[in-house]
Amino acid sequence: MARTVESGEAEAFSRAAVAVFRLNGRFTAALDRLALPSGLSAARWQVLSAVAEEPLSVSEAARRLGTSRQSVQRIADLLVRQGLAVYRENPAHRRAKLLAATARGTGAKREIDSCLAELARALCERLGGEEEVRRTAEVLRGLSGALSAAGTDDSA
Repeated sequence: MARTVESGEAEAFSRAAVAVFRLNGRFTAALDRLALPSGLSAARWQVLSAVAEEPLSVSEAARRLGTSRQSVQRIADLLVRQGLAVYRENPAHRRAKLLAATARGTGAKREIDSCLAELARALCERLGGEEEVRRTAEVLRGLSGALSAAGTDDSA
């Protein structure tokens, strides 16, 4: 027989979900502000970051980002039109091209990363230091892993 969720557990997870959604919105808004001078958005920066070190197929980038292939494809096409990324032949798959950052794309990402580092320093100071932020990140990774293991992760 399935165990029923206690109302306290359900409320705790509901509050956690709302907090994570709010945090995501705030991270996105902050990153949009930081990325704007480079002609990017938070979403474009994310995709560019995923392919900055090594070219990936759109499907691979989507898996790494935990989002849909379709949304990454749309953003990848925009990055290519902006000259920040290019499609390359994929030796492992004839039809699935690899997305790679251009030198211009890598430069734009570096500019944003520099601004992001300033924000990170300010936030770490405000939150009680780097160790506290590391513990928070570990809790969030644990929650993400638990959701994935529970079969709620459609991005895989």
